Amino acid sequence: MLGETLVVDPRATLKLHKCRLLVTSGPDTGRSMASDKERLRCGAHPGNDLVLVEDRTASRHHFEVQHTERGYLLVDLNSTNGTFLDGRRIERAYLSPGSQIRAGSSVITFAPLDEEGAVEPDREGELCGMVGQSVKMRQVFGLIKRIAPMDVSVIIQGETGTGKELVSTAIHELSGRKKGPLVVLDCGAIPPNLIESELFGHEKGAFTGAVSGRPGAFERAQGGTIFLDELGELRLDLQPKLLRVLENREVRRVGGNDVIEVDVRVIAATHRDLVKEIAAGNFREDLYFRLSVINIQLPPLRQRRDDIPLILKQALAEPEVVDKHGRKRFSAEALGLLMAYAWPGNVRELMNVLSHVLTFSEGEEILPSHL
Repeated sequence: MLGETLVVDPRATLKLHKCRLLVTSGPDTGRSMASDKERLRCGAHPGNDLVLVEDRTASRHHFEVQHTERGYLLVDLNSTNGTFLDGRRIERAYLSPGSQIRAGSSVITFAPLDEEGAVEPDREGELCGMVGQSVKMRQVFGLIKRIAPMDVSVIIQGETGTGKELVSTAIHELSGRKKGPLVVLDCGAIPPNLIESELFGHEKGAFTGAVSGRPGAFERAQGGTIFLDELGELRLDLQPKLLRVLENREVRRVGGNDVIEVDVRVIAATHRDLVKEIAAGNFREDLYFRLSVINIQLPPLRQRRDDIPLILKQALAEPEVVDKHGRKRFSAEALGLLMAYAWPGNVRELMNVLSHVLTFSEGEEILPSHL
């Protein structure tokens, strides 16, 4: 993985896996590139990460280097002359430090450049509408700022109501894709017979009621970010199809034959423990590793109770709340009761309680009797 799960220590660490491709023989000798992207493409086409400008025997898209849980995987992209690893023609093979890759008349040397750095708790107690002065939340804020520009896949895990969609929005807003769309799809809220169409789109007549073609979430997110909420609810038979979309960066609508290229960053979220789901046979391991380049674990509210006054203060200061209910504040006794509660529904439950209190309380101060 490109990153390790955020831990609870005051200084979390983020392990970044980078690699370098250096042309050591052939007409493009000396050309190189280094990146922490989860996949690097090499070939003659200018859209590749490493472009073989002068090598006329290299295919447009010759090979790809993918970072996987097991290591760096070299994949031939159906090149005309083949991809060779240390003198042997391959379709897929794992790389070692110093491996020699031949593409056309070029030899490219592979070198891993792993780095590990501390993720400092962010100094600010607010990020993109989220608040929290606790070390755990400031670690989350610091990690979001660190990984948002990386353009890699992210899995956000945490209990229901911890704010996973807010985190996905923050990552999108702080990324290079912020001018593109952010498309949200709740995999747990869509009927099983419609989820494939919602993800990948459908053509006219693909099924009963499909009176016209419709783009799916991946197409609508073109150039931006797709947020797959409650990914753990995705049917097992659809998981290989999602994996192919992630690997090939292309979709085929239900009932269609045309392949549509997509340029989308994927952020997924779930309240389930996906490692346990894999062991139970409910979730594909390869899909998990493909998505969890970065894994963010959100703390439940009971583990950051000191943030409750901040969350409430921010909510009470919202203009629409002030306009409707006037200026309100919680008494010390009422706050004490709220901070003593375990909050199984997390911030979402806290906001529901606040809504109830605002509806039925009178006066400026909110008392224990109003709870």
